Amino acid sequence: MTTRILIAEDNAKQAELAVAYLRREGHLVTRVEDGPAALEKHRELRPDLVVLDVMMPVLDGVTVCRVLRAESDILILMLTARTGEDDVERGLDAGADDYLTKPYSPRELAARVRALLRRSGVLRDKDQPVLRTGDLEVDVGRFEARVAGRPVVLTAKEFGILEVLAGTPGRAFTRAEIIEKAFGFDKYVLERTVDAHVRNLRRKLGDNPDDPRYVQTVYGRGYRLADPS
Repeated sequence: MTTRILIAEDNAKQAELAVAYLRREGHLVTRVEDGPAALEKHRELRPDLVVLDVMMPVLDGVTVCRVLRAESDILILMLTARTGEDDVERGLDAGADDYLTKPYSPRELAARVRALLRRSGVLRDKDQPVLRTGDLEVDVGRFEARVAGRPVVLTAKEFGILEVLAGTPGRAFTRAEIIEKAFGFDKYVLERTVDAHVRNLRRKLGDNPDDPRYVQTVYGRGYRLADPS
């Protein structure tokens, strides 16, 4: 299946390498150089995934990410030269699914893209189960979550966390286990970023953070999905 990827990167040399490598992987790739152009092309092309540089002229990547997330559930991979946890968390809170720090190799970028597409509905095998816990349904094959029949739009990482927890309701998973099972090879994921994704997940599920009905904190351990039984 051919996927459409939009790259927003103002560094011409880095962008050329990334575009060439992703096209070699079989993707249809379009490149823009600034934030407004990224928003315009997204609305025009409706790509499957956006690779978004944080440091861009006119509109920075975090601002563009917020706008994209408000408009759609598109996959967003952010590129940043900033490695501090606060900067990473800022991007994730804006709605990014993943991030990659510079300098990076085109091969690593392609691997991240493949992983995001696989964990999303784009490259997912449809013959997979629907996990049900109370009025919460996690449709693995369709990459859909529902609460009492109401669709809940999640990012790839949020869905990955929910899928892990819903696979064994009542079991407490450590943050390290969640990283390994939900994010796979991604060695750059920090345990603090799991907390950021859980905050967003709870908000979308309608959970009260002080007394969550679905995703519960197990102090000294990590998180679990409440088991109504």
